[in-house]
Amino acid sequence: MLNWIVTFFILAVIAAFLGFTGMAGTFAAIAKFIAVIFVVLFVASLVYRMITGRSANPPL
Repeated sequence: MLNWIVTFFILAVIAAFLGFTGMAGTFAAIAKFIAVIFVVLFVASLVYRMITGRSANPPL
């Protein structure tokens, strides 16, 4: 998920540099949205670990 945030941030910077301001804004908004989702899931994971004392192991 962090890879996606970095990718969209780099795309936003490149688009802004080339003058595509609308596209840069869209890429930045997507990166911000994914970053918020990442933080929420990270905090939920920490709370789960504190309550149960074990980590969540999702099926692969």
